[in-house]
Amino acid sequence: MKTNGRIFAIVCVVLASLLWSTGGLLIKMVSWHPIAISGMRSGISSLVMLILYFSVYKRLPRRPNKYVLMGAINYMFLVMLFVSANKLTTSANAILLQFTAPAWAMVIGAFFLKEKFSKKDVSTVIIVFLGMLLFFVGDLKSGSLIGNTLAVVSGISMALMIISLKRIQGRKPIEIVIWGNILTFFIAIPFYSGITLTSANIIGVLLLGVFQLGLSYIFFTKGIENVSVLEGILIPVLEPLLNPFWVFLGTGEKPSVFAFIGGVIVLSAVVYHSIIEVKEK
Repeated sequence: MKTNGRIFAIVCVVLASLLWSTGGLLIKMVSWHPIAISGMRSGISSLVMLILYFSVYKRLPRRPNKYVLMGAINYMFLVMLFVSANKLTTSANAILLQFTAPAWAMVIGAFFLKEKFSKKDVSTVIIVFLGMLLFFVGDLKSGSLIGNTLAVVSGISMALMIISLKRIQGRKPIEIVIWGNILTFFIAIPFYSGITLTSANIIGVLLLGVFQLGLSYIFFTKGIENVSVLEGILIPVLEPLLNPFWVFLGTGEKPSVFAFIGGVIVLSAVVYHSIIEVKEK
């Protein structure tokens, strides 16, 4: 790959990660019910993605097959659970607990899909789950406990979506995201009746839909195919690192000491496992 093309690809993935990382702050900025936020954000982003998809492929996405549909349904649960978790616990807890998804994918793959489960996988899963438990230590207030639990379940939904992505032969991965966003928008319709159209809410949901979710995936799909596997693993880690930082700057919210330690453990274990896998191939 030419140097300029590779630099452009890296910049695209970095921009995607930066845009994703603004989610926590923007979600807290909008005062709507979390399901209404999820639906409106997905509705706006689906329009952005459909415009891009049509401009590139000169057609709309095909009717989803069972794996695309399974991925879209899990994507819907993922975004709804993540937004809800952001409203009930700290953004740091929400994004870092969601980051346990690779460990859940390993467990699901081993026990339900009979995939090979190595000693390295076992040790990674154990370390990730031990780190996950630290988020619940000393943070047992009802709201935070429910929020943390929803964040964990969002990680499971992401794991199921990852598994679906591996099985969509002949289909574009972005099709799962597009159909998932469309599904989220329509499922959330009953929650739109109570929304208030203040300037902060309108600006927040537009930024979420157009930039945080819409353009971010455009940048990511544009760049991910032309970066190294290692870069594709390490650059997106910017999202869970920066998400709590933007929220702290905007609202003063900060995670507990236990959550910070748990986050370091989860991120380190997942990234280390991914790097070792790349080196072994």
